[in-house]
Amino acid sequence: MIGGLDHINVETTDLDSSIRFYEQVLGLTVGWRPSFDVPGAWMYVNDDPIVHLVLRDEVNDGPTGAIHHVALKASGYAEARRRLEAEGLTFDVKVVPDLSVTQVFVDDPNGVKLELNFYEDSVS
Repeated sequence: MIGGLDHINVETTDLDSSIRFYEQVLGLTVGWRPSFDVPGAWMYVNDDPIVHLVLRDEVNDGPTGAIHHVALKASGYAEARRRLEAEGLTFDVKVVPDLSVTQVFVDDPNGVKLELNFYEDSVS
């Protein structure tokens, strides 16, 4: 029934920093977004708006705070690592045992833990 990840919704108190992170570090692009009453941005990979950013005065610390991370399919490990290092971001790299998958864990500016999964160019 589930066909894959549609999008993640990230609340932020700093929309510009969040847009910059998703553009400069992860290579997403800002695209069309419906005219909601609340400011925000939709971040695209090709034709898919996979990250929805919503500007808030305060970020809710409610029940979704238990979410540990959001996993995204990724490619271009060397370039991704270069971007993370250029931004001075702290990240962890793990190789999944018995699979050719390299995982990079990094927090976005809002404290959302992202797991970037590199299949084709694993460092295993």
